[in-house]
Amino acid sequence: MRVITFDIESISDSFVRGHIDVNDQELTVVAIHDSETGEYSHYFKEDLPKLWPLLERADQLVGFNSDTFDIPLLNRYYPGDLSHIRSLDLLSEVHKVLGRRIRLQSLAEATLGRGKSGDGAKAGEWWKEGRKEEVAKYCVEDVRLTRELYDYALKNGKLKYKDLREKRDIKLDTALWEQAAATLPSLTHALQI
Repeated sequence: MRVITFDIESISDSFVRGHIDVNDQELTVVAIHDSETGEYSHYFKEDLPKLWPLLERADQLVGFNSDTFDIPLLNRYYPGDLSHIRSLDLLSEVHKVLGRRIRLQSLAEATLGRGKSGDGAKAGEWWKEGRKEEVAKYCVEDVRLTRELYDYALKNGKLKYKDLREKRDIKLDTALWEQAAATLPSLTHALQI
């Protein structure tokens, strides 16, 4: 099964009371991990035509907050509809169990023993300063964390987070994460016609 783990970075001048409107965002970079090759790579907006065939050959997309942010934003640039590709949003999986959102930073620190290499606001500043490669590197590192959390959950059936001072488990039902994709019918995507 081919799994593409991905993350995007974007910029916008609009930010209203802690809410980011996907429609006001401009994509800067997409980073991916391809389970078929084991490689991490990144694509700036002008490179997106090279990314589409990889996504279309995926059995599943894996991200963090990807169903409500990354896929809708990326869909604005894609000539088809990425929502036709099976996706797994780790944040949604955690939310189903806990009833609340947990930051990627918190999950990574508690589960993997290390956190993010920066934050999205800082990546936006780097982009505006012309430091595109730093933004790409940061995005790739977020994909690495997401992929490692996905692998950890598959192996252990849980992720961890820190609640006040104590680490707690988030038990996840991962039984169908990779099995169900194999039973889905093949999809026809915009660029494979």
